[in-house]
Amino acid sequence: MSKMSKDSLKELIEVAAGRKTADTVIKNCRIVDVYNGGILEGDIALCRGMIAGIGSYEGREEIDAEGKYAAPGFIDSHIHIESAYVSPEEIGRLLVPHGATTIIADPHEIVNVCGIRGLDYMLQAAEGTALDIKYMLPSCVPATPFEHAGANIDAEAMKGPIKNERILGLGEYMNFPGLINACESDLDKIMTAKENGKLIDGHSPGVSGRDLNAYAAALVHTDHECSTVEEMLDRISRGLYVLLRQGSACHDLRPLLRGLTPMNSRRCLLCSDDRQPKTILELGHLDNHLTICVEEGVDAITAIRMASLNAAECFRLYDRGAIAPGLRADIVLLDNLKDFSVSKVWIEGALVAENGKYLLPVEKWDISSVKGSFHVKDFSKEKLKMHLKSGHVNVIDILPGGVVTAKGVTDIELDTSGDFVRNPDADIVKIAVIERHQETGNVATALLRGYGIREGAVALSVAHDSHNIITVGVTDEEMEFAVQKLIRQNGGIVLVKDGRVVESMPMPLGGLMSDQSGEWVDEKLTRIHDAAYRELGISENVEPVMTLCFMSLAVIPEVKLTDMGLFDVTKFDFITVEAE
Repeated sequence: MSKMSKDSLKELIEVAAGRKTADTVIKNCRIVDVYNGGILEGDIALCRGMIAGIGSYEGREEIDAEGKYAAPGFIDSHIHIESAYVSPEEIGRLLVPHGATTIIADPHEIVNVCGIRGLDYMLQAAEGTALDIKYMLPSCVPATPFEHAGANIDAEAMKGPIKNERILGLGEYMNFPGLINACESDLDKIMTAKENGKLIDGHSPGVSGRDLNAYAAALVHTDHECSTVEEMLDRISRGLYVLLRQGSACHDLRPLLRGLTPMNSRRCLLCSDDRQPKTILELGHLDNHLTICVEEGVDAITAIRMASLNAAECFRLYDRGAIAPGLRADIVLLDNLKDFSVSKVWIEGALVAENGKYLLPVEKWDISSVKGSFHVKDFSKEKLKMHLKSGHVNVIDILPGGVVTAKGVTDIELDTSGDFVRNPDADIVKIAVIERHQETGNVATALLRGYGIREGAVALSVAHDSHNIITVGVTDEEMEFAVQKLIRQNGGIVLVKDGRVVESMPMPLGGLMSDQSGEWVDEKLTRIHDAAYRELGISENVEPVMTLCFMSLAVIPEVKLTDMGLFDVTKFDFITVEAE
């Protein structure tokens, strides 16, 4: 809740009662009443960043809304800023013109790389935008015990940050097996949140029955991983809020809306999870979610309520979420309730965006605390050599259109030392993960099929969830060159061919985010995709960057590669490259 002095409260009451002139009055509005589910006609009086009243008012500044719809500011209930590849200040510039006034961000990625100093940077950088960025404290650092991350945040390390008033609770609790099995370390984290009166975000894909009961018994508050109506209804019935996700990669909103009813809509929120600049620039943000809702037959006010009041109540932000006296003046002026075209945006009573333009200067925080997060020990092409005893091998098979892989088995040629010999007629190449946080010197190699690369190499420092370096290439020399260039540019993405860089995008913020604009990032990604297909020959049915980003995520089936080796997610254990 926003803090208010006695004098400020008195002034707010005086303005509300009409005894004192408002700072600003937005006149001639159609006010979206998310409480009653209707439309009110009148003015909105603002005082010191708060809503004083609705009805008929006079102000020192008067803005004619010309009959447009005034809705509460939109709240994205779960988003990873890092997945947009831009800084917190820049995400604010991108999202606010689309009606976002608050986001609930989980800085899981930067904290896995930089630890608590990554969280501190995100908190400080958030001060440079009008967008109110609330954070959840990442709950799983490292994400799994099967890889090396840049930090280890246990319950003891959480005790300080969890007290920060801008930290609303624990971020998505991805280690649902640990919680369901009541592991001591997981219970300690949950208790740290509970003892400080903080919420717990959920992450429980595919969990059902008694396991779901066990997860909910820990009073996990939300879940954004529902992909079916059955999963959605199961979680609502167990007291969880369900966050309907529409991101750049996962499009769950339309399918889940089939399960929305007048009875359960108050337990549903809208979220992005991951939303890249291209998606924002071309489709928008929650304004796009609302358009989809209406296209699917959802009442417009019900949709707006999911993007405002429901989210505010879920995350205990009781000072916002509606247009009513005493609440923050977070207001979005909409041309209509069909495509939700945003005309103006106010945050705490200040006009911050108009006709698609962010009106404030973007003041960026110093990035030195998270820059240069590369601590690679003794890397060379020699570490990429495979010493196999058999050419009958397991391969990671790419399945187009997602991040799930399959475990394939095939026969390959080996040289006299047992190293892989690439056959240009077979779509199999070497993939490697290089540990970059703790100078372990770990380099793990495996074989990838279906990526289609015919020349050169690709190297990334965005590799979920621990974000070690991941590289794929046609020769060890090309892979080594790509990795060395990646380290020298402070991370990001590098494409090389014939010993030269054909395209790259530096991401100096932890190797995860650019310090440039969203438009610059979008243009760079477009050029990278073009070069991947045109110069390197990567299959056009494969997303060349995002596909690699998830090749090390050892919680998504079927087989992935971490810096510790080839991991079979179905067996939940490491396996050898040699097949049985």
